Amino acid sequence: MRKLVPVALLLGILALGVRTAWAQEFRIGFVAAITGPASSLGGPERDVAVMLQKELDAAGGLPGPDGRKRTVKIIIHDDQSKADETVKAVKKLIADDKVHAVIASSQSPTSLAVIPIVTEARVPLISMASSHAIVTPVKDRYWVFKTPQSNIHVAVHQVGYLKAKGVKKIASLYVNDAFGEDSRRGLAEMLKGTGIEAVYEDKFEHADKDMTPQLTRVRASGAEVLIVHAIPPSASIITKNFRDLGLPIPLIHNHGVGNKPFIDLAGGAAEGVIFPIGKMLVAEELPAADPQKKALLDFIAWYEKGTGKPRSTFAGHGWDALQMLFPILASLPPDLPLEQARVRIRDGLEQTRNFVGTGGIFTMSAEDHVGLDERSMVLVRIEGGKWKYFPREKW
Repeated sequence: MRKLVPVALLLGILALGVRTAWAQEFRIGFVAAITGPASSLGGPERDVAVMLQKELDAAGGLPGPDGRKRTVKIIIHDDQSKADETVKAVKKLIADDKVHAVIASSQSPTSLAVIPIVTEARVPLISMASSHAIVTPVKDRYWVFKTPQSNIHVAVHQVGYLKAKGVKKIASLYVNDAFGEDSRRGLAEMLKGTGIEAVYEDKFEHADKDMTPQLTRVRASGAEVLIVHAIPPSASIITKNFRDLGLPIPLIHNHGVGNKPFIDLAGGAAEGVIFPIGKMLVAEELPAADPQKKALLDFIAWYEKGTGKPRSTFAGHGWDALQMLFPILASLPPDLPLEQARVRIRDGLEQTRNFVGTGGIFTMSAEDHVGLDERSMVLVRIEGGKWKYFPREKW
């Protein structure tokens, strides 16, 4: 089984010989929402890239099959949470920087925007966003992979909880973008044949400051549960509005709220919120036999020590993407032309097997460019401003 390991251990061979040709340096484009509405996602992703770059530099690069080290340059761009900026950055990375692979971006809309670009240029792309459309249909996503669980995996857990609680009517509110729509659609798909009806659906914008009108209609709909599909800050705002109105029903979110900014912005209103998420937030509470537990605890210690910030599942998405790339880059022969190297990298990603990452245990294939399923997630409940493991026996 391929283990998640610190870069310093991966880069343990001494440099030999004289460096020649482009192959002595690998270039990875890294585009994230460092500023803008999605900065609670992209900021932690950027932090991971910066820290790994420092470790790579200190180690002298990646050891190749010939024993010589090749340097790695992670070229970081801020797309400001805007799709047009993501497009500009990716075009520059491909045309000017001649990158071997691109990691982009933090959001589903920004990731989807660059798929035609990398496909035409034949450059492998790893997205850090969750929309299932990023990697499907796979025949049209030959060059595209992603590290977060898909929204359909989230819906499996949401619907499992609804069924266990005997819920028959739900309301669904989603942010008006590709992420929100994909999450809403995934939930609707999983509700088919369950006898559970979405009696009210509506959308809101990222920049909205008050979702009281939509919530008032939720209250009038007779819904027994509200499910929200969003990220902070809008996810926090709607949570506060929900509590202010005093809706007497459970509130379930998507995995877009799996970071401390959601709790910080929502304050006490976050208490009792339930959501499916990767296992990082509750790593300490996982059973000892969980195959991800050690990798998660190691990552949390590394990230929190290096940044002084609390753990973030979104930081993990960036970590997983880079850690998948490093051994593939290290395996490439030194004289491989750039175009051939890109093909080999794409093929290597597709051949990923049993990679123990922060988001799950990845096994990709020609039919699956995320390599995860619902087993990579757990239910979490916010209690006392903290994330708590919420297994079935506590429902």
